[in-house]
Amino acid sequence: MKNSKVVALLGVAALALSACGGGKAGESSSSKQSFKGPAAKQIDYRACLVSDAGGWDDKSFNQSAKEGLDKAVHEIGVRPNSAESKSDTDFAPNVKSMVDAKCNLTIGVGFKLSEAIQNAAKANPDKQFAVVDTTFENQPENARALVFNTHEAAYLAGYAAAANSKSGKVGTFGGIKLPSVTIFMDGFADGVARYNKDHNKNVKVLGWNKESQAGQFTNTFDDQSKGTYVANQLIQQGADVIMPVAGPVGLGAAAAAKANGKTLVVGVDSDWYESASEYKDIVLTSVQKGINAAVVDTIKSGVEKKLNKTPYVGTLKNGGVSLAPFHDREKSQPKGLIEELKKLKEEIISGKTVVSSSAAYEVK
Repeated sequence: MKNSKVVALLGVAALALSACGGGKAGESSSSKQSFKGPAAKQIDYRACLVSDAGGWDDKSFNQSAKEGLDKAVHEIGVRPNSAESKSDTDFAPNVKSMVDAKCNLTIGVGFKLSEAIQNAAKANPDKQFAVVDTTFENQPENARALVFNTHEAAYLAGYAAAANSKSGKVGTFGGIKLPSVTIFMDGFADGVARYNKDHNKNVKVLGWNKESQAGQFTNTFDDQSKGTYVANQLIQQGADVIMPVAGPVGLGAAAAAKANGKTLVVGVDSDWYESASEYKDIVLTSVQKGINAAVVDTIKSGVEKKLNKTPYVGTLKNGGVSLAPFHDREKSQPKGLIEELKKLKEEIISGKTVVSSSAAYEVK
């Protein structure tokens, strides 16, 4: 496995649940989702979630993780608790607040929570822990990493982007240069290359070079204005389809594309047509991580006392990653593209087409 060896500099203050270092903790788990069937009977198991600084309504991985917790409440009957982080200094106190609240399982959302979750797991061997979208530098026995081979779905997105480009140039950029970011960009670039090979075209990728692992980054996941700035740079260079891999910063890119009027975006993490519906008219498709499903799977494993250090790796095969529908744009897609994408997906799942990335995770 390629480990994302990220060490976040976290505060060491230990605060009580009632004062989570500026973060917001909550016993309830109010959901905007609609569920089928009656709710499960509540069980004596507390599943808890700590957000990254983007907050629960980030229209990205925090929101997806929260939806997973809400679903587990409905389907499994766990008792929920959560802490919404407002800044990086909230991470360690918020994780501690969940431990102090007697959570059986505490899940941190995002790579910046890795150190806080790792330290809490080692200090509390009788409790269970997990972290979304990264691995641990020193893997605890009682913690699981939830990671995603998004390069597989991004390959399909790159192929679709190239097919939809009228300028012959597509673009991508990242938030921070991390394996969980560049893995998208690797797959996207390879998908464009596959389209060029299959159709004898020469669509160029701006913003990322897979071979040299060099490209454009905003160095933040929070400042949307930087996403707008970088997207406008790519648009000025001729890109008419852009995939921003930058969490909430990507919405700044969507704003730039909408203002331009001739540029489409490929969403990441969730289906932007639905989660960022204000931009649905310029969303081509999205590379989805099944974070909500991974959270439900992890909570279920915890309840059944089957959770261990073996990571959850989302793939096209297990549905942990996927390409979102084209929605309103499906009927206007280039002739044959839908069938080509279905065939490519089958080839990736079967192993006939191998999609590679130095950031890919080993499937055990």
